Amino acid sequence: MTAVEGRVPFRGFETWYRVVGEETAGRLPLLCLHGGPGSTHHYSEPLEQLAAEGRRVVLYDQVGCGDSSRPEDDSVYTLELFLDELDAVRDALGLDRVHLLGTSWGGMLALEHVLARPDGVAGLVLSSTLCDAATWTEEVARLRDELPAAERELLLADDRTAPGFAEAEAAFDRRHFHRSDPSHPAVLRGLAAKSRRPYEAMWGPNEWTVTGELAGWNVCGRLAEIHSPTLVVSGRYDLSTPRIAARLVDRIDGAEHVLFERSSHTPVVEESDRYLRVVADFLARAERRA
Repeated sequence: MTAVEGRVPFRGFETWYRVVGEETAGRLPLLCLHGGPGSTHHYSEPLEQLAAEGRRVVLYDQVGCGDSSRPEDDSVYTLELFLDELDAVRDALGLDRVHLLGTSWGGMLALEHVLARPDGVAGLVLSSTLCDAATWTEEVARLRDELPAAERELLLADDRTAPGFAEAEAAFDRRHFHRSDPSHPAVLRGLAAKSRRPYEAMWGPNEWTVTGELAGWNVCGRLAEIHSPTLVVSGRYDLSTPRIAARLVDRIDGAEHVLFERSSHTPVVEESDRYLRVVADFLARAERRA
């Protein structure tokens, strides 16, 4: 499969992208939005295999992380910035009509985008994501409190320099972020290339504390406006708990939900084969409805 990499100029910055495959008639591109903010495209790499069925798969690193520009001014990082960046990528690559797959924060971005530009989205995959920040923080705090007392207290104190903090954070992540042992290589590459700056500016110091741009974020009341075929994906041990996933499924007309029984927050790499089959089947059915 062919692969092309490049950069999209954007607000004086550059957004790195990668396009895999070539488009065939009736097969729309899949545009993938990674999480964070501040994570990278790396854990979405298995999705490139969907190019084998005759569609372009587009990955990019959002401004602030990976191979894209990394502004050091925290005020740069706003919801408007990332929405404008998404528009710029679509415009530069000629992605007039696409399927969108958003993971975690990328799902929030996908929701905002489809609510603003509904005609350009043929299918929507919401992977391990949410429709309001408050429910997320409540649920993730509940998961945190299920840890042993010593680890829980370290995370509550939120002193990243404290002895044992890194181990407590890793214990939480092994339960709810990425359960594969050893860790998938794509996840390790992503962790090495991520940045905390956009995460803290947009979200906050940790998953259960929202102090940034996204404090109070909530689009649950607008989900009935979405008419694109929608697939909601989550893992049994996900940060996106059944309560969070249900808020999406129950409010988007006709939304489907697939639960990955052995996965946490990264089912695309924890159960890659099934994940790819589920997404490929959904995209094909969405195209038949178009």
